[in-house]
Amino acid sequence: MLGVDLFLLEIRVIKILLLIAAIFVVAALLRTYQRSIGRRPPSPTEDKVEDMVKCAHCGVNLPRSEAIYSGGDFYCTPEHQRIGKK
Repeated sequence: MLGVDLFLLEIRVIKILLLIAAIFVVAALLRTYQRSIGRRPPSPTEDKVEDMVKCAHCGVNLPRSEAIYSGGDFYCTPEHQRIGKK
C-alpha cells in the first residue's frame, strides 16, 4: 500500500507543478498582449505627408517636391515658370 500511496502523491505533485507552469505561461502571454495593445502601429502615411503649394500662373495645387521654385513663387511646369505670374 505504501507504494500506491507514494505513486498517488507523485501524481498530485506533478499535477500541481504542471498547473503552476501553465499559470506562468498564461501570465506571460497576457503581459505580452497588454504591451502590444499600448503600442500604436506606425502609419505608413505619416512620413509621406508633404506641403502643397499653388502654381503662381494657373493656381493648380501640387506637392512642394514636384513644384518649381523661382523668384519667390512656385510653378507647376517650366512653361508656367517662363511665362510668370498671371
